[in-house]
Amino acid sequence: MSMSLQSEIEDLWSQYQNDEIDAETSMEDLTVLGDFLDALEDDEIRAAEKSGGEWEVNEWVKQGVLLNFGLRQISKYEYGDVTYNDVLPLADSDEYGDRGSRNTPNGTVVRRGANIGSDVIMMSPSFVNIGARVGDGTLVDSCDTVGSCAQIGDDVKLGANTLIGGVLEPVEDAPVIIEDGVSLGAGCRVTSGFIVGENSVVGENTLLTPRIPVYDLVEGEIRYGELPPERRAFIRYVESSVGDHDLFDGGAYKPAVVATHIEEETLEGTEREDALRE
Repeated sequence: MSMSLQSEIEDLWSQYQNDEIDAETSMEDLTVLGDFLDALEDDEIRAAEKSGGEWEVNEWVKQGVLLNFGLRQISKYEYGDVTYNDVLPLADSDEYGDRGSRNTPNGTVVRRGANIGSDVIMMSPSFVNIGARVGDGTLVDSCDTVGSCAQIGDDVKLGANTLIGGVLEPVEDAPVIIEDGVSLGAGCRVTSGFIVGENSVVGENTLLTPRIPVYDLVEGEIRYGELPPERRAFIRYVESSVGDHDLFDGGAYKPAVVATHIEEETLEGTEREDALRE
């Protein structure tokens, strides 16, 4: 099914890029776009997948997401007592409970085309955008945002007020990846296709982006764009060369991320939280 859907999306994308689609999208094209959203929600297709230990982008999936924005008209929708205007409705959450997932009231918003796994806990307010995947057993805490096409693994904890950035364009760029078993502390920001390796624990208010170096003390390396598996990471500020400028009397500092071994007490803390959630 996905191969046929892929060819239909790629054909639509080519027409769209070459301005070959009329101003009003045909019912046939809308059907393809709807089938595409269904496939995303059913986890039949993903914006990125791991193959041979490396994450690979499915460009055609990101093309399909962009087509849903480009070829649909803005419509009015109802959400509780609120009328809103968008090109997409919200996802149908009726089946969440059947697979053990919870979405609390007053602001738990999942946009059409997002995949929510089994035994997921979504606290309000929180938002999951189109193309994103939230894996089985994951906690999306209050005031969290999961951006478009972000891939969140199984048994992940997103602390309160965490931002997972979306990456739509260019289509060949990888989305943010949070692998299985990761715990992100409150207020973390993960953007621009950063990959957080499995079972890592990230301290609160840490910014993970390819523009900020990760000092991996385990391997003795400086990394960009990724945090290896099994790390404890936290934000620190290191002296910047710009500190020599007259404008920065007394020096200046830039953010960095320090990664170390996961300490035993850190593991015990996450295990206690797992017990509370059960």
